[in-house]
This record gives sequence, C-alpha cells and structure tokens, in this order.
Amino acid sequence: MIKISVLGSTGSIGTQTLDVARNHRDKISVAAITGNSNIDLLERQALEFNPEVVAVWDVKKAGELRKRLKGRFEVLGGLEGITAAASWDSAQRIVTAIPGMAGLIPTIEAIKKGKDIALANKETLVAGGNVVMNLADRCGVKIYPVDSEHSAIFQCLMGNQRKYLSKIILTASGGPFRDYDIKQLEGVAVEKALKHPNWSMGKKVTIDSSTLMNKGLEVIEAKWLFDLKPAEIDVVIHPQSIIHSLVEFKDHSSMAQLGEPDMRVAIQLALLYPERHENNTKSLNLAEIGALEFRKPDVNKFRCLKLAYDALEAGGSMPVVLNSANEVMVDKFLNKEVSFLDIPKIIESVMNKHIPVRNPELEEILEIDDWARKAASEKSTAIGKVVK
Repeated sequence: MIKISVLGSTGSIGTQTLDVARNHRDKISVAAITGNSNIDLLERQALEFNPEVVAVWDVKKAGELRKRLKGRFEVLGGLEGITAAASWDSAQRIVTAIPGMAGLIPTIEAIKKGKDIALANKETLVAGGNVVMNLADRCGVKIYPVDSEHSAIFQCLMGNQRKYLSKIILTASGGPFRDYDIKQLEGVAVEKALKHPNWSMGKKVTIDSSTLMNKGLEVIEAKWLFDLKPAEIDVVIHPQSIIHSLVEFKDHSSMAQLGEPDMRVAIQLALLYPERHENNTKSLNLAEIGALEFRKPDVNKFRCLKLAYDALEAGGSMPVVLNSANEVMVDKFLNKEVSFLDIPKIIESVMNKHIPVRNPELEEILEIDDWARKAASEKSTAIGKVVK
C-alpha cells in the first residue's frame, strides 16, 4: 500500500489521479488532497477517500469547507496549508498537479521531507529545474514523470544505459490549429482554442497546447528530467497522439511507447512504479487506427515553441521569464484581453528585456517571476486589444 498526497485534486490531472486510486484501493490510499477554490468537489473527494488532511488555496473557502466537514478532517488554508499537505508525514509519494508556478514551493518542501514526486507540473522544472533537481539528488528523492511524453521517455529508457542515448523525440498533437495558416490564427476565438482534438485537460494546459507552448515547456522539462542538451531534444507533430514519444540511440535504433491518449496510464505508472497493474483503459488496436501521421512543427506559425528553445539555449533564469510571461498571457487571452498571436509577441518582448541570471536561487526565481508577470501585464495593457 502506498500513501499519496494529491496537490490539485480538483483539476484534470488530480481527478484522474483519484480515478486511479479508486480503481486500486488495495494498493493506493490518499493521505492528503488540495484544491484552489472548488470546495464542492473537495468535499465530495474528502468524503469518498477519507484523507487525513484537506487544504484549500483560498483561505476564505477553507473556512467554509471546515464548517461543512464539521471536524471530520483537518482543513488547512493558503500556501501554508498546501505546503503542509505536500509534506504530510504519512504521504510517501506526492502528485504535483497544481498548474503554474504555484506548484514550485510545495514541491520543494515535499522534496525536503524526502517525499518522492509524481510530477505533473511542468512549471516546477521549467522555472526551478536546477534548484529542484539538485535538492532531489541531495535528499535521495525520486521524480517520476506524469506527462505522457516524459513518461514515454522514462519507459523507453528502462533497461538501457543512458550513455547510449542519442536524442529524444517528443510528440505533439499540434493542437486544434495545426492546419491553420497565420491569417486564420489572427482571429482565433477562446472557445475554439479550448477544444483540444485528443486530450481532456485544464484550460491553461489546453491553451498552451494550442500555441505549442505546452510542448516548449516539455522540452525544457525534459532537459532537467533526463539531463539533455537542447540539440538532443526534437519535437514532431503526430496528430493521432498514439506514439507518446520516442528515444533514438547512438546506433540509430529507436524505441517508442504507444497507447491510447489516456493520462491515467502514465499517472498509474508514476504512482505504482516499478509495478504495472491492470486498469480499465482502452487497449490499443493498431489495425483499427490504420495510419499514423508525422510532420515537422512550423515554428514560424507557432512561435511559442521557438521561444522555449531560445529560453533553454539562453539558460539560467530565462525559462522563468518565458513561463511567467506565458502564464499572464494565457490568462489575458482567456479573458479576451489579447489576441491569440499577441501571446508569443508579448512573451518575446519580455524575454528581450531580461538578462539571464546564470544559476538563480529560489528567492531570485520568485523575484524574476514577479518582474516578468508585471512586465507582461504592462505590455498587454499597452496593446489595449480586446478580442470579440
């Protein structure tokens, strides 16, 4: 039996993690759950999974939930409460499914307490890769990837010596606009951007997928997870999302991990590794699928992917700026304050103003994050464009 803490249990990855726990009650128990403000769902989850603690980011909502649960569970609030749930004594493996930079500090605190991490939060390594990986090494903590692409690479490297690796190839669906031209992208509506053709995800990740920033963040994350140089990480558009990623070795032999696009497979592996168990996900039928397609990503149309590679090449604190500016711009786009193509334009302008700090410590990362958010917000306000 393994005890888990689920940070972000009300989101897409969090609810799917609890699906896995529900299907493996004899192997997984839930020690802690956390959410942002959806206390209706948190209440239902608490009553079903009986965790030792429930934490809510919104302090006021935490108070409301505490009244509802009438002392049956310990209810905590704010960053302090989320961090406590992340480092809860009885939890052995922490699922970090809080979107954005908000997941960084709780993940770091969990690592300090020796908790293994099932990592679903890209931004943790994009912004704090050097800090997080060095800390995990010092604390003897294992980091298991939850993203389907990084899980695929993790699986392809099983039983193979790292020294024989030539490169990895991350696959991308291409999002809902993979066949659009630049002119069509100018008028993209929020509602269309939120309709991903293959995956069911939260709003932020879905928009990132539509701009290919999601893949760019995965490129940076892969650098830290697998100790790679930028030239050792390729991206290919694969509309069917059946091949989740590939590894090429020095002898030009390649290995791929395949499966239906269902995040619960990668989540289950991250929770129960090194064991593999049955589940109720759909079996892959290649004959039924028939054909698999591949193409090179167009970085002229989808500038966010190019900006991610630029940030990785610049190194240091530049990925922090990329990520923070992107979080602001995604929110602005969702609120219809900027256009789809404004997202990469403003991110690039903020990056151009930043001189990277070579090996930033946590305090510097948080300061740069704050600066980049303000810079992106000011730039987007100056544009004054409202998408109808």
